[in-house]
Amino acid sequence: MNATASTSTSLTVRERASRGKAARATTPLEAHAEFRRRDHVDPVGLLLGQAATRVPQLVPIRHGRMLASPFAFYRGAALVMAADLADTPVCGLDAQLCGDAHLSNFGGFASAERTLVFDINDFDETHPGPFEWDVKRLAASLVVAGRDNGYGAKQCRRVAMTAVEAYRTAMRDFAAQPVLAVWYARLDLAETLTRFTESLSHRKRKEHRGDLDGADKALAKARTRDSLQALGKLTEVDDGQRRFVSDPPLMMRLDDITELDRDLVFQRLTTLVADYRDTLAAERRRLFDNFELVDIAHKVVGVGSVGTRAWVLLFQGSAEGETLVLQAKQAQRSVLADHVPGPRGEPASAWQQEGERVVTGQRLMQASSDLFLGWLRDIGPEGLEHDYYLRQLRDWKISAEIDGIAPASMDLYARMCGWTLARAHARAGDRIAIAAYVGKSDRFSRAVTEFAEAYADQNEKDHAGLAAAVDAGRVPAETGV
Repeated sequence: MNATASTSTSLTVRERASRGKAARATTPLEAHAEFRRRDHVDPVGLLLGQAATRVPQLVPIRHGRMLASPFAFYRGAALVMAADLADTPVCGLDAQLCGDAHLSNFGGFASAERTLVFDINDFDETHPGPFEWDVKRLAASLVVAGRDNGYGAKQCRRVAMTAVEAYRTAMRDFAAQPVLAVWYARLDLAETLTRFTESLSHRKRKEHRGDLDGADKALAKARTRDSLQALGKLTEVDDGQRRFVSDPPLMMRLDDITELDRDLVFQRLTTLVADYRDTLAAERRRLFDNFELVDIAHKVVGVGSVGTRAWVLLFQGSAEGETLVLQAKQAQRSVLADHVPGPRGEPASAWQQEGERVVTGQRLMQASSDLFLGWLRDIGPEGLEHDYYLRQLRDWKISAEIDGIAPASMDLYARMCGWTLARAHARAGDRIAIAAYVGKSDRFSRAVTEFAEAYADQNEKDHAGLAAAVDAGRVPAETGV
């Protein structure tokens, strides 16, 4: 439970605002510009420590993907940044955090009402903690990505500043709204694109015609990215039965993993799926009961997630064409868990089921979550517990093409990310205290932007350090996969 959220309801609006303003006395807004790497933070050592709990054969792929660019490294180095953020000033106002709020962890997907919404879409590291940490990770990601795209220093600074200013102003707007309005708020992608287009002058529309047309095409394409599209790409019909297609090492059917007993594992997973069903709401359990598990495969996903266990599960309905593809992704301990102080200084992680942690955080922060979002726990033959959360593999998923995005488009995207993060924190934190703390001026935004530039410098050094460790043979890496 978030302490800030739980105590805010016992205070008046004025008391909550006073609490936010008072926090500036102990942690001035300008203090958020500070960053200095402490000697105890060893990025390569932290990455190798994570490797100990991952599938050994996949760890070199993870490192190889992180080598691709400083931004690729940044995506996989959430633990490194968590260790760094633990040494930065905080004002004492907590929220439910994404924990890995870089710009590629935002995107579009279908709401339960079948509209295309923009929101945070990765909650593997979600955890209560200082609201500033998410804001700093987002701002730094924009500087890192901007540099990768060849932006100048002023352009990088501008997009980071845009995101933090969008966060600050949105939080102040949410502080003035009733709490129900905050929980109803969402960002409809089609409406946002229309409003943005209408705000442009005729000259600007012509100037950005390529970007606008590309956005329209992306929205149309997103509506085709569902279970049916996944079926065509990931499955085939074999002897009258639809099955996953193996593509080792990125995709392997259960039948092709020779070290596992296929029948025993399938039987075990069928039992676990029944446990997962119990985590759904009653009406969603009724919907889920229309499907039967018919095939399973292991799938490599993402950059930072590579090496964790991720399965795709194929379900068949009773009627022709009724199919459902779910992803069961391993949920490990949040990278924030050992760095967020508890009431007496001890780590503030009371979660016993990491899959439930992810699902709870997602439901708190997202405006509309997947119908089939749930969790389960598996106890393997070695006696170790593995927690998972489940969701649809694809449901109108859309992500921005960060590589090569123009500065003007990045500026709009940064604004959307900042607004969305504020909305998420406003739902699961004390929006009135946070709004009072960040204030009416841009001092908080300027300080966080300064931090973002300094952290981007550090990230480049860390990326080079990983490359050197690979060259020295300290870190295994497999590139091009």
